[in-house]
Amino acid sequence: MTLKGLTAALLLSCTLGLSGGAVAQQVAPINVNTADAALLGELPGIGPSRAEALIKEREANGDFESADDLTRVSGIGAVTVDKIRDEIEF
Repeated sequence: MTLKGLTAALLLSCTLGLSGGAVAQQVAPINVNTADAALLGELPGIGPSRAEALIKEREANGDFESADDLTRVSGIGAVTVDKIRDEIEF
């Protein structure tokens, strides 16, 4: 193998190693009972208006005890809950 080929292989290996690490990185779950609207809005299918609605619901009716409790908020259904179930905590 030439020096040029070896360098190319090394660069490719490093690039794949870096991207693989980024994909495997775990993100800490978001606590829906303490998170602010900006953080809640990062959840898939939530966005700014539903994030505000989540906060209003928990302030008016108490903390959420399970992912299924999020359906108390208008516009958040079972499909949305299933998308975020692994990304939230209580």
